[in-house]
Amino acid sequence: MADVFQRRSGRGWRLRQQSLQLLHQWQEILHSEGRAAPVQRGLLLLASSAEELERLTRLKHGRQPPGAQLELMAAESLQQMVALQQLPPLPGEPLGGLWSARDGQLDPIVWMQALQDSALANGLQRSRAVVQTLNPQGPRWVLELSTTEQLNCDWVVLCAGLESQTLLHGLGLQWPMEPVSGQALELQRRPERSDWQHPMVWRGMNLVPRPGGRLWLGATVESGTVTNGDELEQLRQLQGDAPGWLLDAEVIQRWQGQRARPVDRPAPLLEQPLPRLLLVSGHYRNGIVLGPASAAWAADQITMVNSAVAGS
Repeated sequence: MADVFQRRSGRGWRLRQQSLQLLHQWQEILHSEGRAAPVQRGLLLLASSAEELERLTRLKHGRQPPGAQLELMAAESLQQMVALQQLPPLPGEPLGGLWSARDGQLDPIVWMQALQDSALANGLQRSRAVVQTLNPQGPRWVLELSTTEQLNCDWVVLCAGLESQTLLHGLGLQWPMEPVSGQALELQRRPERSDWQHPMVWRGMNLVPRPGGRLWLGATVESGTVTNGDELEQLRQLQGDAPGWLLDAEVIQRWQGQRARPVDRPAPLLEQPLPRLLLVSGHYRNGIVLGPASAAWAADQITMVNSAVAGS
């Protein structure tokens, strides 16, 4: 969600717009390398209340980024699409919707694999050892690894989620983050005639169609590290608004994890705590969508300092 982000200014807005542009550029690069990294464009936000419909209307008529394609849809138009089998029966009784042609979905596992393979082909070296401590040594950094080896680095980009703060604590630095748990489901829909292809959002819950009649449904937002089965069931039921086809779908996979949310700071954390040490973490619920812009920020910091040193 970039074009339908509720704000139209500020750092979060700029990061989303930059990521949207970079995803398109990266997709072209990966395609030229023969790597599959598909992006499914198109996203439908459904209004479950008059207040939500008003918010979507403001998004449509407010400031728009260049190239954005937003379209307000009346409830009658949505029902007509259901009748024409372009959409499945909708949850609840939506009062309308907002269609965003540039937003959409990607498979993060497929994308991460493609990016990693591309980086390996261009010189990336990996170590699967655990980093135990970060030690500054002059202008460089020494990483103590769990294999008892040391890794000498010109720069360190710290993007280890909640564990980032553990490594920072060893340097006497405080960038606190808190865990926010989430659960999600993958379901197999029964055969249906609808050719639904684009994700829908209902009351903050995402319904993402996948190939072969599968569906991603997520995600809960639960404070702390312990998840609640009732929260997952409420997600499964769309808080009481699930249509029959969703209730009849078979759960084939469920998963859970923890997001790192900064404490008393906006997400994400893009900071330089010490010279040549970058903190790129605490993305909360937007690690994938803000990943490209975060990477670009880190690259810019490194390039800027290295260029200044080379020119001095």
